[in-house]
Amino acid sequence: MSHFFAHLARMKLIQRWPLMHNIRKENVQEHSLQVATVAHILAIIANKKFAGKFVPEKAATMAIYHDASEVLTGDLPTPVKYFNKDIEVEYKKIEAIAEQRLLSMLPEEFQDEFRSLLLSEDADPEYKALVKSADTLCAYLKCLEEIHAGNNEFKSAKVRLESMLDDNPLQAVAYFREHFIPSFTLDLDQINQLL
Repeated sequence: MSHFFAHLARMKLIQRWPLMHNIRKENVQEHSLQVATVAHILAIIANKKFAGKFVPEKAATMAIYHDASEVLTGDLPTPVKYFNKDIEVEYKKIEAIAEQRLLSMLPEEFQDEFRSLLLSEDADPEYKALVKSADTLCAYLKCLEEIHAGNNEFKSAKVRLESMLDDNPLQAVAYFREHFIPSFTLDLDQINQLL
């Protein structure tokens, strides 16, 4: 018997942004889907516009599992995770143990197919960077949505994430920001009027 998918099903129970007031709660499962869709389009943009060599489906699949270990660790808030280097290093160790434990829940015959999806250390560095970029974009989009809904709690996070995106070397990120992000500051009627 494997408990792998029973654990993954609990991703919907893990709330993101736990230290911040949220107008709309976000869980790890829905976040992972959004990261997968953004990673998929980033791979397509990179390939079509900037001579990339990504397989979009691989990027999306990696993104689906990028936070899977949080079913064992929970979602540690960024201010805690990166409070200092010692905490960051120790938390990375905890994440690695959780990733390994999750992988071990799969029947052995399937573990090779999941190794690079679940273990950060085994992930392809280019895809890992692309998924991290998608993750940062999605966190930024969450900030925009919360601020647009009148929640100023996310202003500082927005500035921090904006700076990270400004420094991101992946050209597809800049393209995504220019072509897709402006719609996130509009309401439904405004979006529909643009069609």
